[in-house]
Amino acid sequence: MATEAPPPPGGADTRPAQPPTGAFVQMQESAEFAELRRAHRSFAFPLTVAFIAWYLLYVLLSNYAGGFMGSKVVGNINVALVLGLAQFLTTFLIAWFYARHAARQLDPRAEAIKARMENEQRAEADA
Repeated sequence: MATEAPPPPGGADTRPAQPPTGAFVQMQESAEFAELRRAHRSFAFPLTVAFIAWYLLYVLLSNYAGGFMGSKVVGNINVALVLGLAQFLTTFLIAWFYARHAARQLDPRAEAIKARMENEQRAEADA
């Protein structure tokens, strides 16, 4: 249910017209929106599972493979420290990959959906 706020006092409402709830439901059921959702999920779900597995591997190694994790790599730097820092690195890499994926794949599709809904709303308002 869409709720409309009253126009600002002392002037005309300059906000874009809000499509009715039914238009959002109809768009959500469209093939165009399903493709957008698929593009998001096909990227986000595998990376989420991979990162959780990587994190759990680190936790399990820390708990059950103390000797391995305590192995010196260089000087006082051991495997645990290297893998712990790699957790931060992979977090930033995933964020960067997602931002790049969103800019190339998701944002153009979402913008097309938004523009189509706004154009339909304008056409209905003009009619």
